[in-house]
Formats: sequence, structure tokens, C-alpha cells
Amino acid sequence: MDWRSKSLKSNTKFYKSIDDFPKGTVGFVYRITNKDTNESYIGKKILMHKRTLKPLKGYKRKRVKYVESDWKTYTGSNEITKTWNPEDCYREILEVCCNKTIMSYFETKYQFILNVLENDNYLNYNIAGKYYKDKIQEYIKKSKK
Repeated sequence: MDWRSKSLKSNTKFYKSIDDFPKGTVGFVYRITNKDTNESYIGKKILMHKRTLKPLKGYKRKRVKYVESDWKTYTGSNEITKTWNPEDCYREILEVCCNKTIMSYFETKYQFILNVLENDNYLNYNIAGKYYKDKIQEYIKKSKK
């Protein structure tokens, strides 16, 4: 299953390999939606992981190797989304990012814009480890009374 990106600036683009991303891309912010239950999850994913290897014989400096992540088959970090079959999901890239800081910013931005804590169709439990779904929904119920 490929990742799809629908941008306001351009037509729909499909990402099948890491070479399809713009040069300098570190990762992306995504939304994955189960086609059967219509549940969604918004998160971020890094394209390359840094692996530290032991030094070569006679040397002290550790070696660094970059390995492609599992972004092609990734279904999210949520326990429920991990059980989903990638073929049963609609996977969409919301933003392609050039560094981790921007990636965290856009993940948080989209989570707030799409009201993931107020909407039961979203499986996000918190935003940035600071704002929690159960507390927000409890506050909304109290304010409506």
C-alpha cells in the first residue's frame, strides 16, 4: 500500500519509495484511516534511522549508519492502529518535513485543527503528552451543563 499526499498546491502524489520524497526530507506527518470503521490517527514518521556500530578494529570512533525505517508498512504508534492491515487503511501524508522540530510542530498543528481530542473517530489519546482526551471531553461535558 502506498502513501498518498494531497496538497493544495499540487495534485495527488503517491510515495512508493524514499526517492519519491523531496531532497532533504527527514520525515512526514500522516493521517491513517481505517476504511471499515472510519477511525483515524494522526502522527509523524521518520524516514531514516541512525544506527551506531562498534568501531573497526584498531579505531576508537564509533561508526554511523543510516537505515530506512518501516514507513512503507507503518500503521501508526497507537495500539489499535498497529493491529490494522495496511491494505484496509487509507494512508495520507499531510505534510513532508525537513527536520524533526518542524515535524513535531505540524503534527501538533494538525491534531488541534482536526480536533482529535474532541472527536471520537480519532484514536489520538493526547497531544504532545500535555493535552489528554479524557480531560478535554470531561471539561466539554461540564461546560455544556
